[in-house]
This record gives sequence, C-alpha cells and structure tokens, in this order.
Amino acid sequence: MTSDRSNLYPDYADLSVQQVGRVLRISHNRPAQRNAESTRLLDELDDALRIAKQDESVGCVIISGEGDHFSAGHDLKEAIADRGHYSVEQRWAYEEQRYFGYAMNIWDFPKPTIAEVRGACMGGAFMVANMCDIVLASEDAFFSDPVVLSLAAASVEVLVHPYVMGLRRAKEFLFTGERLSAQEGYRIGMINKVLPGEELRPAAMAMAEKMAAAPPFAVAVTKRSLNRTADLLGFRTALSAHFETHQITHVTQETKEIRARGADSLIRRGSAAAKSEAAESASQPVA
Repeated sequence: MTSDRSNLYPDYADLSVQQVGRVLRISHNRPAQRNAESTRLLDELDDALRIAKQDESVGCVIISGEGDHFSAGHDLKEAIADRGHYSVEQRWAYEEQRYFGYAMNIWDFPKPTIAEVRGACMGGAFMVANMCDIVLASEDAFFSDPVVLSLAAASVEVLVHPYVMGLRRAKEFLFTGERLSAQEGYRIGMINKVLPGEELRPAAMAMAEKMAAAPPFAVAVTKRSLNRTADLLGFRTALSAHFETHQITHVTQETKEIRARGADSLIRRGSAAAKSEAAESASQPVA
C-alpha cells in the first residue's frame, strides 16, 4: 500500500490492497487462476471492506483484478474438492454467508464502489461487479453466467441480472449461457463506461477521486436512499427469494446427473469456456 494507514489491513494472501489518497483499491490477486474466487479470497474481500467501512481516510473503493481478468468466478476446483460432500444444510450456510451475504455487504457498503473490469467477469464475479455502484470496463471485458447450462443450477446465488440488464436481456443471457461484451453491456446500461485497456485504471482512479472528494455523509445517505428505492421495488426480497430457489437446484436430478459425469470434466469445461470466451472477446472489433 502507498498509505501510511497500511497497518489497518492485513497482509492478504489472495488480495492486493493499495490506498492512494482517499481511494482504496482492492484487487483479486490470483492471476494464475484467472482470479477465481476461493473461500479465502472472498473472506479477505469482505474483511477489507469491513475495515474500509470504518476507515475515515477512505472515501471510495475500487474492486478490480490483477493480471488479464477481473475474475473467472467461483473456484470450482476448490468447491468440488472441499464442499462436494456437503449436506443441504452445510451448503446453504456456506453460500448464505460467502456468496449471498458478502454480495449484499458490497451493495450496502456506505461509500461509493467502482468495479474495474477487464477480461473475464464470470459467474460469481458477475455478482461482485454488479453489486458495485459503478461498473467501468475495458474493451476486451466480457460477462458470462453459464450456470444454468453447465451446472443445471438457477443462475448464481444473487440474481442481480434483471436489475442491471433488463428482464428480457437477462432471460436471453441466462437461458443461452452466452457471453456479453463490454460494448453490449454499455448499450443496455449495465456498464457506465467502456475504455481502451490502458485507460481503464486511470479512468477508474479519476472517477474514484472525484467521488472520494464529495462530502462523505451526503454521499452515504444519498446512496442509502437510492438503494432503498430499489428495495421498495422489491430488490432485496427478490434476491432473497432467488437464493432459496438456487439452493433447491443443487439437489435436483439434473444436477446429480451432471455431477455423475465427473468433477474433472466439469472443471475442464469451465476452464475451456473461460479461455475460449476470453480469446473470442479479444478478437472482437471495438464498437
């Protein structure tokens, strides 16, 4: 970190944390695994946000990823190895805390948050990015939630999709498992700005500095009012209901048949899809 307040934040294993002025950057830091979100990474991310919430020197948080990708989503290899034997009750408790609960902590974070997305933003990472207040993306960024097709599950644990991309586009996105380019995400209003790769980080920092300079209490209560408006329209209730629906699909016959085909093949398919989509995204012309 470049701040003299670095003692507030532990030396995380799967995150990098840097403070510049009143802006705190929290980055997924497992580039060799395309920043797949391990249990430790998610725990560290929530811990860093917990500290930043109380840190008066922080006025805005950027969530990003080191290397070529924001994140390829939940670490499936770890999930199968460590939690493949979980009971319904154990899986529910784990996902309620680390997937649903941590995502809602981002949504409820009282200071402005910016998702700085490059490369892959898949599955669980789609939740993290889209619970932020602002989404900035590089031209090669893409978004994907293939869970319905690949795992026979009801999307990911937090169904933020219809709120950030519209109901019909969300249905198409989830029922086909297709990727969404940064340019298309901007067109439908899911992304605030699309920038050349070399301009993404400076642009995120410039926006964060402007937000961090605003009166903090005024920003906090305005954000609360905006989020409360979404809640009055059913946002939190709908997300809570979907989480329970998602849990049911963990134990359907369809899911059992997919798991019976083998964990290794599932991981290989997920890895191949991420690589293929990344390569395809990189070859797309800029809109």
